[in-house]
Amino acid sequence: MLNAIELRGLKKRLGNFVLGPIDLTVPRGCIVGYIGENGAGKSTTIKLLLHLMFPDEGEIRLLGKDVQEFTPQMKKDIAYVFDDLYLPEDMTLKNVHNFHQKLYGQAWQDKTFSDLVARFNLPDSKSIKHFSRGMKMQLGLALALSHGARLLLLDEATSGLDPVIRDDVLDILLDYIQNENHTVFVSSHILSDLEKVADYIAFIHKGQLLFMETKDDLMNQYGIASLSEKQLEELDDKAIVGKRPHKFGVEVMLKRELVPSDFELEKVSIEEIMVYMIKGKRK
Repeated sequence: MLNAIELRGLKKRLGNFVLGPIDLTVPRGCIVGYIGENGAGKSTTIKLLLHLMFPDEGEIRLLGKDVQEFTPQMKKDIAYVFDDLYLPEDMTLKNVHNFHQKLYGQAWQDKTFSDLVARFNLPDSKSIKHFSRGMKMQLGLALALSHGARLLLLDEATSGLDPVIRDDVLDILLDYIQNENHTVFVSSHILSDLEKVADYIAFIHKGQLLFMETKDDLMNQYGIASLSEKQLEELDDKAIVGKRPHKFGVEVMLKRELVPSDFELEKVSIEEIMVYMIKGKRK
């Protein structure tokens, strides 16, 4: 099966920060949530995928091709949405449409764009500078999905948006991957959104990829328990991922397979997994 993204030994140094080396494979036909704290390397990774930065070491393959071999026609298979809309602010919707129609030529899909503009209820008379943050993101998504791209990259695109707009965006992403040739790679701090739509979660911390696992498997591996110090001492240290003291004892994230089967654990969220793992690394 053709993979959408393949990273092999990817490494990039930026001052004192080093990304990688990263090995990552993203199969086609899925949504991958790319998570990590600020400065972990999420945006750097996406810029490397888009060839906006160049790696110091390693290989990047998108849709089965080395990014260094991409032709202008092949680049139309890749779409992206950043946290802002990087277009001249005096453009109107008509100007934006005409520009992208010429840019993408035969790959441009008028009906798709018109349908998305209508779905988002974007104004055709206002210039972009009068668009809200949410409207700009919606326009960026409409443009990204209107030239037949098979790989969609989103870098914190839903940050700062209200829940209604975010929910609509998630619905569109789910519609998009109904085509098994489509893949979404999305970085986000809104981890509850990723719980709704992601098939896989990839977690990067201080430039290192800690894991990429299916969302369901990941959330089933761990659990939360509130314990006394005595109960904590009785556990295998290898079962403890991270802990958070409180006045009645300690709240602990544990590996389910390393605690007794009758041990009562609460369900864990992706956000809790990320927080406890980072705190565990600090200790």
